[in-house]
Amino acid sequence: MGAFRNHTPKRQLITKEVGSHTDHREELISDFKKRCGYCDDCDTWRFAWFEIDHFVPQKHLVSIKKTDYSNLVYACRSCNNSKRAHWPTLSETVHNQNNVGFIDPCDDSYNDQFSRSDSGRILPDTEIGQWIYNKLKFYKPQHEIIWNIEQLDLLITECKDLLKNLSDSVIKDRLLLLYDEYHNYTKQLGNIN
Repeated sequence: MGAFRNHTPKRQLITKEVGSHTDHREELISDFKKRCGYCDDCDTWRFAWFEIDHFVPQKHLVSIKKTDYSNLVYACRSCNNSKRAHWPTLSETVHNQNNVGFIDPCDDSYNDQFSRSDSGRILPDTEIGQWIYNKLKFYKPQHEIIWNIEQLDLLITECKDLLKNLSDSVIKDRLLLLYDEYHNYTKQLGNIN
């Protein structure tokens, strides 16, 4: 089992007034390093665009403005649609209670809720992690597939480095593995809705 993600996103301290929460898109892309705050999928290999989620849903906002940067999350469409306005505590200031609810993905404790199997599947590690896992549908195969495509991308980089330093037989074996794995996962992408 491995770490769920390698980086915990941290929001900049942005207090400027904007007309719409979408005006923060570029800052969010930078702070979240082009990854969904919830599932950690990279936006490079997603068919559907990434969206901006209100961590505390808009209908529960009392003192936080809809455009407040500290409440926004760069999110894949799958996680954003799964989360929607679900907010079990119904309170702007209480994010979770009795292992039900959400943890801000910019909070370091978010990483403790999940891990990854060797194949990249997201696994819940705590009770609240299980609740979030089910609510955000982390069991969907797209998360594992996208993680594997990213691993293959790293393997491609490794192979390029090997080309510079190793003999042809080693390169040939690594490239064959790379191509087989790459084709396996890219075929699966075509079957995801």
